[in-house]
Amino acid sequence: MLTNAEEGMDKGNWQINSDQLKVKDHAFSIEQKVLHGGKQEGSKILTIHSKDGLTITLSPTRGMNLLRIEGFGSRMGWDSPVKEVVNPAFINLESRNGLGWLEGFNEMMVRCGYEWTGHPVTADGQIYTLHGKAGNTPASLVEVEVADSAPYEIRIRGLVKESTFKKADLQTLTELRYVPGSNSFSLHDVLTNHADYPHDYQIIYHSNFGTPILEEGARFLAPMSSISPFNDYAKSGLKTWQTYQGPTKDFDEMVFNIQPLADENHQTLAAVVNKAGDKGASIQFDTRQLPVLTLWKNTDTVKQGYVTGIEPGTSYAYPVTIERKQKTRETAAAGRQRAV
Repeated sequence: MLTNAEEGMDKGNWQINSDQLKVKDHAFSIEQKVLHGGKQEGSKILTIHSKDGLTITLSPTRGMNLLRIEGFGSRMGWDSPVKEVVNPAFINLESRNGLGWLEGFNEMMVRCGYEWTGHPVTADGQIYTLHGKAGNTPASLVEVEVADSAPYEIRIRGLVKESTFKKADLQTLTELRYVPGSNSFSLHDVLTNHADYPHDYQIIYHSNFGTPILEEGARFLAPMSSISPFNDYAKSGLKTWQTYQGPTKDFDEMVFNIQPLADENHQTLAAVVNKAGDKGASIQFDTRQLPVLTLWKNTDTVKQGYVTGIEPGTSYAYPVTIERKQKTRETAAAGRQRAV
């Protein structure tokens, strides 16, 4: 246990490795660091380093978001103008008319939700801020588990709470699983409605990729039954939606709504691959849990943020008011759990 808010406990800087655990098959280490300086003061990062596999870095301070993945001669992540792991204590999500979320956005994968997600809107006497609060909520509980037998799977769990008097009490137990030496990892999250009343929720797994995978001529791949532009601006990109430009000054983001196709087990894939087809990243998900897919293309200059997003979710990224009208928001009954 690294963090337990109920007990007021946090281990701060901490590490363990395969030698200490007497694991001989694959060399690995797990380390937590507390960062200092600037807006990252007090932020924590937790890193799994597998000598012959992946290096996975996540932040318990930022909703258990994945900061970056490196290994096998490549990386998954991107170069944001935001260079620090910004502590949510220094972010006002309501600033810039609900766009404060962007002041900390630099992760490879951000959980967007859970009361709401999508573009900001003012309604019901409040600002529904960009992509909700989950990605800027420190985990109340963090624990690391390493299996005591081969293949020595590592599991990192974090409990993210959205609990508000008279409003929601949504708590999500996030879990990352990784087998040392492998080239893939998985996420297994369980959202629980702890309230005595049903409550709507939304989740988008905002997964972001830049160079070296993203480049001029890179391609997006996914089986689908339909694709549509998110807005009028995206209509101009429909003919070339599957390929990417190089860094382009004054390029505004283009977003596309995708209805994915799945196999008989409800599994589907979405991927981005470089022009040569020798580097790429893919995401597998269950369409019963995450029925829709958003493609975000932001091929702006490198300094501004050259990045694409593959975003499976319970809904698209429209403001909550639109998603309500379209009846796409999921509902968790009182005391019920929803696995993702």
